[in-house]
Amino acid sequence: MSFFRIQGSKNLSGGIRISGSKNSSLALMVGAALGEEDVVLTNFPQDLDAVVLAEILRAVGVKVEEQAPGRVLINGSGLRPAPIPYELARKIRGSFYIAGLMLARLKEAEIPLPGGCFLGPRPVDFHIKGFQALGAEVSIEHGLMKARMGTGTENRFFINRSSVGTTINLMYLASLTPGVFVLENAAKEPEIVDLAVLLNSMGARIRGAGTEVIRIHGMKKLKGSEHAIIPDRIEAGTYMMAIAATGGDAVLENVMPDHLRTPIMKLRETGTVVEVGETSIRVVAKEPLQSTDLETAPYPGFPTDLQQPFGVLMSIANGTGIIRETVFDNRFRYLDELTRMGADVKVDRDRAIIKGVPVLSGAPVETTDLRAGAALVIAGLAAEGVTLVSGVEVIDRGYEKIVEKLQGVGAEIERLHTTEDCKEVI
Repeated sequence: MSFFRIQGSKNLSGGIRISGSKNSSLALMVGAALGEEDVVLTNFPQDLDAVVLAEILRAVGVKVEEQAPGRVLINGSGLRPAPIPYELARKIRGSFYIAGLMLARLKEAEIPLPGGCFLGPRPVDFHIKGFQALGAEVSIEHGLMKARMGTGTENRFFINRSSVGTTINLMYLASLTPGVFVLENAAKEPEIVDLAVLLNSMGARIRGAGTEVIRIHGMKKLKGSEHAIIPDRIEAGTYMMAIAATGGDAVLENVMPDHLRTPIMKLRETGTVVEVGETSIRVVAKEPLQSTDLETAPYPGFPTDLQQPFGVLMSIANGTGIIRETVFDNRFRYLDELTRMGADVKVDRDRAIIKGVPVLSGAPVETTDLRAGAALVIAGLAAEGVTLVSGVEVIDRGYEKIVEKLQGVGAEIERLHTTEDCKEVI
């Protein structure tokens, strides 16, 4: 287990370059393997999730080669129906994208359910129903989804919940399935558009990505291409919150501000100045933070992945803010850790009522999930004293060089690798 040791109360200033999108890179890596020619992805992030997915792709015969930092070549010509190691599949939910890839290319798939989950009220249900709509026969046996393409297909599928993962998996399968397939209530996230741009450059015929209705004309095969991954809007939003929480003044480079319209709006409601350029965002904390209410929603609403960082802002803002989480059930677990740092929080089902306190105090806290970990880092940066964040390997899943980037704008943060290193904090 690794730790971050953070000395708080340091104003962040300077510049941070945002990496390629973690969520988009996972979808694009698998999408690139739909063809049998070289596909080159640039602006590629070096986060842990991408490393794990690369191992999974190699296990099923896909060539994944880093040509240079930020530049990865993928060739799916060697794809084969090999088993996916469960110890890899359990690490990332994106491992289930291999199901759409194998059904599209090989017409059969045997995939571990991601994270060891079993069927029930889980997002994987929507994937399976979509596969069945496209003609797959699906069964669940001993924690594996087994599927084989049949002959009959429907020409449209309504996604009961606007699921990003389901939309992506069905885009894979429909791209190489004969006929025209319509996805209704499709996810509208920028990562969906990014995947459609890549697949269209490979010869697919996808229209409507970024809207609720996506129309896909199935092709016989796809070709090679080169594609630049969009910047990571969640990483950018996280650093925006960190700058505001520390009373800083810093510029984010390599961003697409249009992807952050709602977070920018909510940040401005706190009194933070946000100046938007063509590919940059400057965040200036000129006044004490003011509380505001927030409700998460699928894009273009406020991202659930930025709810926890925003909760940290509310914990030190003047007044009381109410956050309603509508996307995931377990997104408030970080508040127990924030309370250890002095936050005044009450949770009532899907709502968190957060009364701002003058200052947080450094304390040992534990990462509960990826975005919660990022939120605790922000809390440590804003707090008085020293904060020790444990379990930071989870944070590495989605943030490339987070320590180095924060150090570059004046944060006093370091990575420790043993409990012996942490004795003065624990």
